[in-house]
Amino acid sequence: MENNLGAAEDAAARLRNLAADRNALAAGAAPPRTLLAGLGGVAACWVAGAADTHPGAAYESPSWTWLLVGLLFVILHLIQRDTGLKFRRLGARATGAVSGAVLLCLFLFSVSLGLVSLGITWAVTLTGLAAFVLVSWLAEVAYRAAVDHLRTVSLPRA
Repeated sequence: MENNLGAAEDAAARLRNLAADRNALAAGAAPPRTLLAGLGGVAACWVAGAADTHPGAAYESPSWTWLLVGLLFVILHLIQRDTGLKFRRLGARATGAVSGAVLLCLFLFSVSLGLVSLGITWAVTLTGLAAFVLVSWLAEVAYRAAVDHLRTVSLPRA
């Protein structure tokens, strides 16, 4: 029977090198701030779109919001293309930040509808600005969490 001790040590050394390379890449990964701000802009447009509605019994959702959904997918594609992050493997913290951003947008849109129904349409500007700032921040939190998740994903053992 052959002794494969040298091959096992070589494989272990290569795995250590891979882990070091992964840590170096994760440490140097700069978030695509422009694209993350684009996500905030899409959220702000959607939340501010409540100013264009007439809440009540005859409420109809604006049809132009589907354009925002398309723009959202374009921005997500550009983020994936530029960074190489796979959105299916973000990790729990990143998924939580994304979920928080979606829930925040729904809440701010509801608040905006309430403001419009009360006749305070100018205040929708504030909810739109809040959506931009908070979603941009949560998108960066999600990006950093996804990069940290990539760093900590375990490599196969030798």
